Amino acid sequence: QGLKPIVSTESPAQIFGTTTKLSSDLPATDSFLGKNKVPDLQKLFQKADGLPVHLKRGVPDKLLYRTTMALTIGGTIYCLIALYMASQPRNQ
Repeated sequence: QGLKPIVSTESPAQIFGTTTKLSSDLPATDSFLGKNKVPDLQKLFQKADGLPVHLKRGVPDKLLYRTTMALTIGGTIYCLIALYMASQPRNQ
């Protein structure tokens, strides 16, 4: 006679055939055999050598930075040329 409960007491149907793994089922972090590079990178990035952070790692960073700047300037020029061409009326 009363109101039915809002929350269903039945478990929902399983959508996928696999079950999820609990964090306790995962392997321990001891199995990672690599060297921890964080302290070395902290020393590198915190060094007071006057370089911005995005250029601290040397030649690869400089190459990526200059490529990004070239593509940005080239894209801006291309957009301005396309805008100029679109604003001109077509000749018959």
